[in-house]
Amino acid sequence: MSRRTDRMASLFQTELSEIVLRKLKDPRIGFVTLTGVDVAPDLKSARVYYSVLGEEKQKVDTQRTLEHAAGFLQHEIAESLKLRFTPKFTFHLDESAQRGERIERILRELSTEKESPSPRKTFVKRKARS
Repeated sequence: MSRRTDRMASLFQTELSEIVLRKLKDPRIGFVTLTGVDVAPDLKSARVYYSVLGEEKQKVDTQRTLEHAAGFLQHEIAESLKLRFTPKFTFHLDESAQRGERIERILRELSTEKESPSPRKTFVKRKARS
């Protein structure tokens, strides 16, 4: 990414977070955090990554709500940033936190298994018969 697209991505993430928090009044939206924005080099599209705390139903409801509110969010971004053209936003669930948590849990389980005493098998090497 260029410096311009990086700057715009950071700006979009900050502004979208504020708009979702303060202006998006939909009870279906869960406890959502915008984790990142990838902006196309031509600034015509942007992928917005988010994470949601909760069960699968809350994740699905939040996805639908964000997709439904995409036009509203685009309009609000245009007004707040005074842009003539704003990118078309698409929303994607960021599951990296859940993957990290799962990996951490597996590592903890392996660590506790290693610490617990387990019966050791001893192998005796026998001499081959001649």
